[in-house]
Amino acid sequence: MSELVSVAIMAGGQSRRMGQDKAWLEVGGQPVIERVLTRVKPLADDVFISANAPDKYQQFGLRIVPDIYPYQAALGGIFSAITAARHSHVLIVACDMPFLNIDLLSYLISLASTAEVIAPLIESDQPQPMHAVYSKNCLPAIQSCLLAGRLRLVDFWGDVSVHYVKRDEIARFDPDFYSFVNLNTPEDWRKAQDLAEKLAGTGQ
Repeated sequence: MSELVSVAIMAGGQSRRMGQDKAWLEVGGQPVIERVLTRVKPLADDVFISANAPDKYQQFGLRIVPDIYPYQAALGGIFSAITAARHSHVLIVACDMPFLNIDLLSYLISLASTAEVIAPLIESDQPQPMHAVYSKNCLPAIQSCLLAGRLRLVDFWGDVSVHYVKRDEIARFDPDFYSFVNLNTPEDWRKAQDLAEKLAGTGQ
């Protein structure tokens, strides 16, 4: 168990494209948020859920952290999660990523001291802000963006140091990049169910 980071599971999205709450969609016979929790719990002694509907997640016995700035999209959730973290760095993952790779997450955590954001970069224009490690030093830059109405997840990155973990590094741990599968649409969900069936028994 790492004392270096907290872990925040982001479950505050609107799920508009999916049409139902993504956290409770079943993949491999298990709600996706439970799959996420199983993977991240060994990584830290401070694991919590970022959400504005605490009753949905009380069964997990974890802290539920609401948004400090409501209705500010995912960036508001990230600000609240970093603020609530009990450690100086926090690993942030989305609740709809059913194939998280604990070895890759551990590698990102091991880099936490090298920059204020540690983020996978799949292609030159595809950083993964909802699968990344953040320092509390990011808070002033994020707050400035929130107050200015600049709500893209990467809008503050120009004001902090960022360590991009490139594709070849990621492939050492996750050669098929399954970690970054997420559930935005019904088609995504169908593909994830098919993938879970394909991977059944492999531990992924």
